[in-house]
Amino acid sequence: MNRITLTLKRPFIWLSRFRHRCGYGVHSPFAFNLITQVIYESTPYYKYKDLAIEQKKLAPQKDNYWKYESKKVKRLLFRLVNYIQPDTIVDAGRLAASSLYLKAGKEGADYTAASELSELFLEAGVPVGFLYLHDYRHPEFMEEVFRICVARTCGKSVFVIEGIRYTSQMKALWKRMQQDEHVGITFDLYDLGILFFDKTKIKQNYIVNF
Repeated sequence: MNRITLTLKRPFIWLSRFRHRCGYGVHSPFAFNLITQVIYESTPYYKYKDLAIEQKKLAPQKDNYWKYESKKVKRLLFRLVNYIQPDTIVDAGRLAASSLYLKAGKEGADYTAASELSELFLEAGVPVGFLYLHDYRHPEFMEEVFRICVARTCGKSVFVIEGIRYTSQMKALWKRMQQDEHVGITFDLYDLGILFFDKTKIKQNYIVNF
């Protein structure tokens, strides 16, 4: 799906998910807290301004892809990392400005960027705490990265998957990811999918009007 088509579809996507706004109908305390306190969090973190300045400063050195993600997505990535506080972050996909937000969410975390499988270097015995997988135009790459990283998860791991509803291939891949035996609670934000791996919680998928 190209950006123009997605922009035109936005109002219909929002309307179709309207009843899933702000945690409405969610009974799980964990899921309700994540939706209301992280996904819908509107606190103006002071780092947002610094990150926007840094992104703009680096832009002349980058290609057009550098700034393709929306501000809303980049800020959510920051909040998720800040919430999870992972020791390791894997940024799999073409390098973009979101890398700044991922690293700022947990300063000092072990950060690995991999735009190709050959760059996916993972230290032996160390779990993947947070994975941002964003290359929906290449679902084979995304599935292989998922396969490698899902075997390295722990109960606190979180994966964020871009474009889960953008193409038929991505819809099918998202379904396979949800069905993986390692995966617990999932969140469908249309643009993004969020996977949790805490198997002490009942496995369920939540649709969120993001």
